Amino acid sequence: MNQEPITTLKGIGEKTAGLFRRLGIETVEELLHDYPRAYDACEPPVPIGQLKEGQMQAVSGQLLKTASVRRFKNIQVIVTTVRDLTGSLQLTWYNMPYLRTTLQMGKILVFRGKVVRKNNRLTMEQPEIFTPEAYQEIMHSMQPIYGQTRGLGNKAITKAVLQALEQRQMEREYMPADVRRKYELAEYNYAIEHIHFPSDQQELLFARKRLVFDEFFFFLMAVRRLKEKRRDKRSTFVMKQVPELERLLQELPYSLTAAQRKVLKEVQGDLTGGLVMNRLIQGDVGSGKTIIAVFALLQAAFCGYQGALMVPTEVLARQHFESIRELLAQHGIDRNVVLVTGSMTAKEKRIAYEKIAGHEADIIVGTHALIQEKVHYDKLALVITDEQHRFGVGQREALGNKGEEPHILVMSATPIPRTLAIILYGDLDISVIDEMPANRLPIKNCVVDPGYRDRAYQFITREVLAGRQAYVICPMVEESEMIEAENVLDYTKMLRQKLPESICVEYLHGKMKGREKNQIMERFAAGEIQVLVSTTVVEVGVNVPNATVMMIENAERFGLAQLHQLRGRVGRGKYQSYCIMVNGSDQDGTQERLDILNRSNDGFYIASEDLKLRGPGDIFGLRQSGDMEFRLADVFTDANLLKKVSEEVNRLLDQDPELEAEEHLLLKSRLEKYLSKSYDKLNL
Repeated sequence: MNQEPITTLKGIGEKTAGLFRRLGIETVEELLHDYPRAYDACEPPVPIGQLKEGQMQAVSGQLLKTASVRRFKNIQVIVTTVRDLTGSLQLTWYNMPYLRTTLQMGKILVFRGKVVRKNNRLTMEQPEIFTPEAYQEIMHSMQPIYGQTRGLGNKAITKAVLQALEQRQMEREYMPADVRRKYELAEYNYAIEHIHFPSDQQELLFARKRLVFDEFFFFLMAVRRLKEKRRDKRSTFVMKQVPELERLLQELPYSLTAAQRKVLKEVQGDLTGGLVMNRLIQGDVGSGKTIIAVFALLQAAFCGYQGALMVPTEVLARQHFESIRELLAQHGIDRNVVLVTGSMTAKEKRIAYEKIAGHEADIIVGTHALIQEKVHYDKLALVITDEQHRFGVGQREALGNKGEEPHILVMSATPIPRTLAIILYGDLDISVIDEMPANRLPIKNCVVDPGYRDRAYQFITREVLAGRQAYVICPMVEESEMIEAENVLDYTKMLRQKLPESICVEYLHGKMKGREKNQIMERFAAGEIQVLVSTTVVEVGVNVPNATVMMIENAERFGLAQLHQLRGRVGRGKYQSYCIMVNGSDQDGTQERLDILNRSNDGFYIASEDLKLRGPGDIFGLRQSGDMEFRLADVFTDANLLKKVSEEVNRLLDQDPELEAEEHLLLKSRLEKYLSKSYDKLNL
């Protein structure tokens, strides 16, 4: 049942299935693993006199009159008033005339909705209606809030999940009993049910712990598998030192930092050392990892081999392709660079494949299209993946399998503390670039409340008129009936009205088609778009040295490490850059968290502070770090559990490397399923 299409659920036809597809959900199993992004706890009703503007609240009272229906243009507005001992409150609904029969004078009901100020008085728009008994039943329970898309609201998703849970095929427990006892883990089926519908926070944390444990467990199992395959492997591609590279180093218009020189030496030591290189370069955004990648690719090319650079977006691939070609042309280096991306025409791809197979290409730059079956390399000696967390362990393995065990170099700008990096990248040696180039101006930061917005828009206007560009980040793609946060689509409309007409404002989000996203990013990179309103999809986007302002709405909803990544999109050129973080929350501790970013531009310091500040409570409403391939697990919030899982994986595999013991057979089959899913993502 779990593998069946979502249309097997009652009430989901082709049209609704299409909307679910926009959320990446096609099967019942995918629906069950589409975990809530937040929870809505139904609190007891508040006296009307104590209502707070801008909050979701419930009130209980008596209707002063039967609801009236007014017409306003083409909209039917239903209005009534509820009263308790502390005051009265106007209630409004749109296009729901049938409510008149429910909303009769004298009735005592509970209304729950967002409290807003209209014409200088508090009102509640579109509140849900409950009898006091019905509200009592759901009070204190935690209602799931899912990621939504236009046309598919939270209620419809919740209903589908409930049905899927009722009809699902129960999974056999695969986690060994001693492991479950040792770490106090919930049974798997229980965890799946209660991550969606927990009765309280304790139950939610219990369910979540099991699912996070599993995510870390299988990921680290896969990493260990890679490590075993690669340990101390002799390399087919032993390279020599190349004098031309020394000359290029002297001719560069800037000097490498001491940290860059140290890491370059480590990489070159691996390439000439006789064993297969498996190395991670960790360096903050803008620390200069790319030039080290280029030197490694050139070393392979000068030694008669091919090198491939795989990046997460087509725009970034194109940018790297152009900048490497330009560098080679400027310094008279006779080596060929070829680009491979998914959106190229069939003819362009064919020509590129022929050049690669015939070794007319020395350096190949592209997206994950580089690991498709049709690409055949000739002496592929080096594979570099940029922004590792966009590529799973499966991708890393598939690319490694493309040649005769090529050298692997992985670059990441995610500033994970070293102790965690050693666990997560267990199959890789780690190099750190912990120094910024001297010519970089530090970004100026400020944390403001929503009242500062108009001044921020004026500032953005001044920067754009001076020839610069700006990003505005929103946490959501479109409006949600449940989550209070700025969304890209409405924000773009509003900004087009607020900013002068001469300023081109466009939007970008992850649900757009690949081609659309590429066009927007290319237009922004070319300076045709001055202000880009986006979700975090720009995190690994593109290098735009001309962008000087990063404004982040609802900054409190993001992890610090992710805010730092976003901020790294500016400050890449010669101009002073600014990051404006809008704190939309009045919760204790939020300002303290954001002030860490205000004080420091050092990603490693920020990551370790993030680790100290986060606790289990932060899983509610806080945007997860989004790294690696985890749905629920967060390397910061769950750092302690990650360490325990790592110890457990090592213990288990040391005892039973092939998982052949009877009590591990179900676990082995589950691991194979996990690994095959990693490969499925590659379209191989």
